[in-house]
Amino acid sequence: MPASPLLRQVLDELAADDAVLDELVKAARSQSPEVARLPEAENRRHVQFLLSAALRATTNPDSADYTTAEALGADRAAQGVPLADLLGGVQAGKTLAARFAVERARAAGLSDEVILETILDAERYTGALERHIVKGYHAAELQLSRTVRDARTQLLRTLLLAGPRPAPEELRAAGLRPDGRYSCVVSDVSDPARARTLEQALLEFGGVYGLVEGRLTGLAARPPAGVPLAGGVVLVVAPPAALPELTEVHRLCTAAARLAGPGHHDLTALAGEVALAAQPRLAELLTTGLLGALDRGNAFHRELAATALAYLDHGQRLRPTAEALHLHPNTVRYRLDRLAELTPVALAENSGGGVLDAVRSWWALHHWLGGR
Repeated sequence: MPASPLLRQVLDELAADDAVLDELVKAARSQSPEVARLPEAENRRHVQFLLSAALRATTNPDSADYTTAEALGADRAAQGVPLADLLGGVQAGKTLAARFAVERARAAGLSDEVILETILDAERYTGALERHIVKGYHAAELQLSRTVRDARTQLLRTLLLAGPRPAPEELRAAGLRPDGRYSCVVSDVSDPARARTLEQALLEFGGVYGLVEGRLTGLAARPPAGVPLAGGVVLVVAPPAALPELTEVHRLCTAAARLAGPGHHDLTALAGEVALAAQPRLAELLTTGLLGALDRGNAFHRELAATALAYLDHGQRLRPTAEALHLHPNTVRYRLDRLAELTPVALAENSGGGVLDAVRSWWALHHWLGGR
């Protein structure tokens, strides 16, 4: 129902009063430190809009416009003002405006009944305005979040996949120091929901994370330790390296993640496997030369090869190997001797082989048995 001419006049005068506007701005800034960090002119624009919109809607319900309210919410999200601070300032201004409106209406001779009805109408419309401010804020916040995430993921891909070198200001905007050293982190997690969960755990160590080549990958400011991993998740972490070195480090981490079993792995602990896996043709030639007499379809031959590989994995020590395989040490020794009879691989005690001989034997056995 349209307001009386006298009420319309009172509210129009209130909206046009610079002294009232100044008091409302002061109230909003005093109740919200984050709002107060904005330029006062920006606070004034915000308060002036809310006051005018509420009073217009009160005197003429058909004039209610929420588009600008949503735009104001979006502006505050872009300016980094927390939603609680934004609403705190709105509430402070709204309470003071209601008090001014009551004082002006009484001074003009309006009845308490009219004043109460006006305040209730104003409360209904200012509540709607607040909801639309929140709507605009959340919509902008979501968009900004996607934009920031997309920008950081693209930067990560540029750094790790040999793209053009990012400018220092781009790095700083993503929270990276151009002269910093970062640990490359590569997982086998590709599902976006699971990736977000793991990313939240990794963010404790600083840095930037995102999906690179389908895997959750990142640059950690501090080497991650004790990160909770869901069952079966692989996480490979490299020692800190300078940004120009990270393309090659990422390649090595990705190769290690393909080879590693579930759990947390230091890249350097997988150095041997990664280096050897990079030469598949040489592995085939070596395997043919050392183990050509073995038949992969022969269960006994596979038993000999598996025992020899376990022996190498346990530092060429009989008792730890026997315990790991649940065998008697003499059984392990027998199998090593039988393998030595069939192939040039000599792994029995006092065989005289050096470190490189052990490496070649391990590589051939691992490849012959099918690797991982």
